[in-house]
Amino acid sequence: MADDLFSHHGDQLRLRQAPLAERLRPTTLEEFAGQGAILAEGRLLRRAIAADRVGNLILHGPPGVGKTTLARIIATHTRAHFSSMNAVLAGVKDLREQVDSAQQRLERHGLQTILFIDEVHRFNSAQQDALLPWVENGTLSLIGATTENPYFEVNKALVSRSRLFRLQSLEANDLRNLLHRALRDKERGYGNRSVTITPDAEAHLVDVANGDARSLLNALELAVESTPPSQPENKVEIDLTIAEESIQERAVLYDKQGDAHFDTISAFIKSLRGSDADASLFWLARMLEAGENPRFIFRRMLISAGEDIGLADPQAVVVVESCAAAFERIGLPEGFYSLAQAALYLACAEKSNSTMGLFEAIHRVRSTQNQNVPSHLRDAHRDSEAFGDGKGYRYPHAYREHWVAQQYLPDALQGEVFWTPSKNGWEGQRQARMIERRAAQLAVSDEAAHDHPLLISSGPDLPDMDRWLHRQLLQNDERLLGLQQRLWSGVNFQRTDRVLVLGGRSLLWALGPLNAVQDGGVTILCSSDQEKTRLQAQVDLLDPLHRPKLLIGGGEALKELPQGWQFEVVGGRLNRDDRNLFKSPELWHQLQLKLLPGSQLNFLLSHTKLGPAALLIEQCKISSGGLTELIEMEQQWLQAQQLDRLVLQQLEGFATPVRREFWEESLSLQVDEHLQERWLGEDRPYRLLINHCHQPETVFSKVKQLLKREWGAKLPQQMIHQTISCTKT
Repeated sequence: MADDLFSHHGDQLRLRQAPLAERLRPTTLEEFAGQGAILAEGRLLRRAIAADRVGNLILHGPPGVGKTTLARIIATHTRAHFSSMNAVLAGVKDLREQVDSAQQRLERHGLQTILFIDEVHRFNSAQQDALLPWVENGTLSLIGATTENPYFEVNKALVSRSRLFRLQSLEANDLRNLLHRALRDKERGYGNRSVTITPDAEAHLVDVANGDARSLLNALELAVESTPPSQPENKVEIDLTIAEESIQERAVLYDKQGDAHFDTISAFIKSLRGSDADASLFWLARMLEAGENPRFIFRRMLISAGEDIGLADPQAVVVVESCAAAFERIGLPEGFYSLAQAALYLACAEKSNSTMGLFEAIHRVRSTQNQNVPSHLRDAHRDSEAFGDGKGYRYPHAYREHWVAQQYLPDALQGEVFWTPSKNGWEGQRQARMIERRAAQLAVSDEAAHDHPLLISSGPDLPDMDRWLHRQLLQNDERLLGLQQRLWSGVNFQRTDRVLVLGGRSLLWALGPLNAVQDGGVTILCSSDQEKTRLQAQVDLLDPLHRPKLLIGGGEALKELPQGWQFEVVGGRLNRDDRNLFKSPELWHQLQLKLLPGSQLNFLLSHTKLGPAALLIEQCKISSGGLTELIEMEQQWLQAQQLDRLVLQQLEGFATPVRREFWEESLSLQVDEHLQERWLGEDRPYRLLINHCHQPETVFSKVKQLLKREWGAKLPQQMIHQTISCTKT
């Protein structure tokens, strides 16, 4: 009995001598500060504690948020035996002793054991493995506390058998309430002493504690115990000066091998990626203040320059590398300028992740068979005579613009797209040319080893059609994608529909039906052998079960379709190249025959509002003197290219109401050598139109002068679009 009394007296003495943070440690859930997300009434953890069904837990979060305290509160609510140990001080021997004791309790008394391990991440892999079997068979339940991410620092098997609860840094109100409780509590705090604290001092302590209750209480204890009381009131007064002396710097939570390290660098990189210069500087400052190695920061910025900026600004990697070299030469603290310069450049640079196409290429290297180098790309110096290697290769420098369309990928990968340039910066300026060259590349014929006629090389069957179609969409300009969606927006496709697409210059206009009518079929009507050849190279890449049928010609081609072959949907984007085709009465007669009752017809037609001369004069805001004749000819020429009257006239024979929708679109034409060549080059349609003027050389000279005047500018051209649709009765 005496031992118990002395033991109780010793506990009381130790409590009075313990630090304030230990004395004020909550003993009930009602006293526990913060963590409402997991401990509020009705939350899972609170219900489990109340029901004594806690099981295996891992509590993780920053220091001073109540992990150990919560474990002790659980100990007061459980009927199981509660044991605790600190992983910093314990080893495998201590673990075995705990397990042996737990086995004895279970065998002799049927009493469960809960083992609390503080700083559980300090156990090495062998120690954690030694614990696993006993947790798994139920000999003991584990409650672990750690400041690190358990997914990285705790045995995966232990994590999978435990519920994880993350404790957050305390809010300012929680800290303020805790401070007031420390001043009021007569048994464990300073309630028996006359202590006052000014609002400024209180705000400073709460702010600099940075969500850490232990840091707050330690600072308060230092302020109270080190401040002499005033006489004769015997009152301790804590003002802002005393508070600042008690806790001078905000504790930066940062462990170079832990969560804070990875979370902070992640926040920094994501801020650079998100082009937030202010956030980038903040996270950079946080890392530097915590003592992070600047070389590590530069290394991560170099990665960001390649991954997140890439070819939108190829100078990004040069700037970071130069700043890193400058840092090595000048050191700290002046080297901070180099760090800031690199970070701000990356934050403000245009962004693109198109270089990640390499990883898709690596995937295709690993998954594609038959990656043989095409014969015309092989080294011709070694065995060209024996095997014909290198024969048929076209030397790009021998062609205009130092480029010629030919196959460079293996046959099995012809038509694949690995690099999708963004519209930003350096690569954005080259996007249009790349799209144009890819289209030509896809349609190019592959020359055989010998001098026989060109053959179209067939690609392999690619069953993943959706993936390929998505890639095709990525290749095309967003404007064209919008027009494609407009074309088919009013059509309610059924999976079993048969669709006829008119105007077969690109597979783009058939993508909508190809995706929608998986159990039906798509037929594309091409106007020439050349169109069919170009499309065939794209079609060959599709799954054979979903390839569209290609026809050449007009009504005659439709006649050749099997008896009873009829369409539920007919549509397409029509332009002036289709004029002769749609003039044919036979085409429209066959359409009448091939359409089922209730079939839908949808056509998209476009034309420019102004011709080049009218557009330039409007941009320059000058009179049309000397170009009046050309402007009138332009209008007549533009009207002659429009197909709406022709289509409407032919649709009158369908004896059904026609729906028309008009909209305008603004385009920017860059005035450069390409536009000049497009308009004024030899044998270009517009140049031929100028030649029909009374004084063609004078007119030509004036148009060229206007172009020179606007060189480098963007001309705001207006496009007039319309859809014409009807339903066959």
